[in-house]
Amino acid sequence: MSPTDLGSVPAHTARRALLAAQGLTAAPGARAATPAGLLAAIRRMHSLQIDTISVVARSPYLVLWSRVGDYDPAALEGLLAGHRIFEYWSHAACFLHADDWPAYRSVMLHGRPSHPWRATWMANHRELVTAVLDRVRTEGPLRSADFERPDHKSGGWWDWKEEKIALGLLFAGGALPAPRRDRFQRVYDLPERVFPDWSDASIPTLDEAHAALIRGAVRALGIARPEWVQNYLYTTWMKRVRVRTLMQRLAADGELLTCGVQGWKEPGYVHPENAALVESAASGRRPRTRTAILSPFDPVTWDRARASELFGFDYRIECYTPAPKRQYGYFTLPILSGDALVGRLDPKAHRKLGVFEVKAIHLEPGTQITAALVDGLRDTLRRMAAWHGTPEVVVRHSPTPGLADALNG
Repeated sequence: MSPTDLGSVPAHTARRALLAAQGLTAAPGARAATPAGLLAAIRRMHSLQIDTISVVARSPYLVLWSRVGDYDPAALEGLLAGHRIFEYWSHAACFLHADDWPAYRSVMLHGRPSHPWRATWMANHRELVTAVLDRVRTEGPLRSADFERPDHKSGGWWDWKEEKIALGLLFAGGALPAPRRDRFQRVYDLPERVFPDWSDASIPTLDEAHAALIRGAVRALGIARPEWVQNYLYTTWMKRVRVRTLMQRLAADGELLTCGVQGWKEPGYVHPENAALVESAASGRRPRTRTAILSPFDPVTWDRARASELFGFDYRIECYTPAPKRQYGYFTLPILSGDALVGRLDPKAHRKLGVFEVKAIHLEPGTQITAALVDGLRDTLRRMAAWHGTPEVVVRHSPTPGLADALNG
């Protein structure tokens, strides 16, 4: 066995290593998490996907709560305003750790191919783009809403006004970062004001940037395959063949470790920081049972193919499905128990009423209904509801006989 080879591990190792790498094996502490705790969780995940749906807490807040427990949501906003994290495209629109700014800055400036439509649009609206930049330069940070059009005409892209299109394209190209959000709207500013100590003269090469991002994604995944890493970094525009080539090179240089996983046709890749974690996950001991309720955009579940392979859990979000065709509900949240995804629930936080409603809860076929499962789910629901400021939990329906009554009890 070479120094970079962890040997062969059982199939369950990849599932358990993912949960451990994501911070989903140890129960949160009794005290509210600090900003430092939130920052550490974001570093572990590498990227924290942003979504605006708010039937419960918006996705980035919920993903963090699943890992660290209770915290003040303003702390996440404080990390963004304090430039400890920043917003950019990774898997999708994400909050990212400030340590990754150099790599993503390289992607902004050199790694995102310009779609012909976008280049044409920018060329055809050069005066408007210049005016948008001048306003931000003169007036300071601005939102899209600060660019009101008296004629109310859109620019034709999702019916967005032209100024909003310009802001989005300038954001993607690195000319206008978004250092914070106001009422969950991006606030745009100049890069020299967002990161005053940064100079683009220090920018890594695109090859160095891609290698750094791959290392971060591999660390977040526990044991990784190239297609999983590519999905994790989807909007950095790395082709799968490039991801695979770089992972192989990093392994040859000792910057990544490899292991064989039972049932896999190719080796898995492991960040050196996770060597002990993988060895523990490979043991025959099951992890301590912990119940967590996940966001649809949690790193564990956002790659639907990976979730299906590792957990046997087939999931899709149904908020974009017409109501009569929904099977489980508008915004169902996966339920994690131990190292298994055991079900999903359809919640809504009625904040004015103080009620956390679970419209329905569905367990996966074959899930064994134990006292530990029911107690863990009941406790987690109550803590989640209290954090939302909706302390009364009401479970309306479950096709599993007696489950709704047990959770309401």
